[in-house]
Amino acid sequence: MDIKVGIPRGLLYYYYFPLWNKFFETLGAEVVVSQPTNKKIIENGVKNTVDEACLPVKVYHGHVIDLKDRVDFLFVPKLMSVYKNEYICPKFCGLPEMISSSVKDLPPLIDTTINFRKSRKNLFKAVYEIGSPITKNVSEIEKAYEDGLKHYHEYRALMKQGVLPIDMTKEYHQKRKIITVNQQKVVLLGHPYNLYDPHLSMNIIAKLREKDVMVITPEMMDTSLINQYANQMDKKMFWSFGRKIIGTAFYAMEEPTVSGMIYLSSFGCGLDSVIADIAERRVRRSSRKPFTVLTLDEHTGEAGIDTRIEAFVDMIQWREKNENNFSSHG
Repeated sequence: MDIKVGIPRGLLYYYYFPLWNKFFETLGAEVVVSQPTNKKIIENGVKNTVDEACLPVKVYHGHVIDLKDRVDFLFVPKLMSVYKNEYICPKFCGLPEMISSSVKDLPPLIDTTINFRKSRKNLFKAVYEIGSPITKNVSEIEKAYEDGLKHYHEYRALMKQGVLPIDMTKEYHQKRKIITVNQQKVVLLGHPYNLYDPHLSMNIIAKLREKDVMVITPEMMDTSLINQYANQMDKKMFWSFGRKIIGTAFYAMEEPTVSGMIYLSSFGCGLDSVIADIAERRVRRSSRKPFTVLTLDEHTGEAGIDTRIEAFVDMIQWREKNENNFSSHG
């Protein structure tokens, strides 16, 4: 019988899932993913997490609860650093411990530490540790990792072409409108687990597209371009996703085809509070482009978010239409 490995549909699921999924499947495990985020998952997460946790971490706990009785192992890696001299959010560093202390009756966790801050020399040691509950065969684990990496690179290439996780669902793909040449371009800033979870983000990508707006996210940007713009900061950004968000925001300020920026933040996120402030101050100081922050928490109402989105899109469309028609005498 296949070993069942559970992958919670939260946090970096939207970034690394093709790699994780292919890796475990190649080793012969059955991958079980939690249901898409829904009201019950959020409620379970909120009830079983410390109050100080941010919304995405609470939601992740809900996904763990959804999975825990259906699998032999839960994959909850301890992600500390994925790039040299950079870190991921501190809450990721303690995620396995947080899950273990908050949720009862868990199956064994695959909680390998991923830390490439100094170098990647221990990469295969970590990969072997992740694969060893399924098989001890080194060459099989090596091949599974290579297959997973191939799938991951294909997925990232699609995202750079503008094919986002929402487009990879059959239901959305069938009803998506054709992109028109004169579409307004809006840069949507934020962490991938806020942007690409349809329930958490209140379907913001679909809603913007329905208003004939072309959405650009940090994952669609070329890494070298992001780094080029992020380097405009006086100090190095030590948070990996912070660097991507800041680089994308600075690019959007200078890119003439971009009409405005929306930052999707989650309440209780220390990184967002700093990064959104840096981005907003720079935009206000050096650009005339509209910039708004939408903050999400477990109490956020969809109607309120819809109103903010409608007002933002109306404003950029009004500006496009009228801004160049003013008399030079005011």
